[in-house]
Amino acid sequence: MDLRDMGFDTTVLDTLHELLDLSDEADAKSHHAPSRAFLRDRKAMAATPADVKEYPNSYVFVLDMPGLKPDQIRVQVEDGNVLVVSGERKREKEKDQNDGAGGGLLNYIKMERRLGKFLKKFVLPENADTEKIAAAYQDGVLTVTVEKRPPPEPKKPKTIEVQIA
Repeated sequence: MDLRDMGFDTTVLDTLHELLDLSDEADAKSHHAPSRAFLRDRKAMAATPADVKEYPNSYVFVLDMPGLKPDQIRVQVEDGNVLVVSGERKREKEKDQNDGAGGGLLNYIKMERRLGKFLKKFVLPENADTEKIAAAYQDGVLTVTVEKRPPPEPKKPKTIEVQIA
């Protein structure tokens, strides 16, 4: 059960989450547990829904990334054939709409929209052309298109002339 559903103040929960989310890279050699960064990435990958489609000339990756602005999204290729899509939505500090009485920061009564990191990794097939990748973002949906390389031409039989010795 989520603590937010039990009525806990979301500001306190977010602050605690940030404090507990400190990197433990310095202690990495002292224990064999997965790092917090690994666990965070794993959680983000599980929470980022995606569809993968194959067309005759391309692969299309469709990811839901609501609430992000295009400049908050990164699309890159790592290790030559791994498509990595990432982004992060942070809570915005909103000013009270009513500048008169009670001006100041708003308090959330309920917070259900997803905050945090979005992440998905795809191992691209051998025929994917990593030089021809396009990304478009509209209405909270990112579409990444990776073109396919043309199939290699079949080799023609080679005739070798027999020499008389």
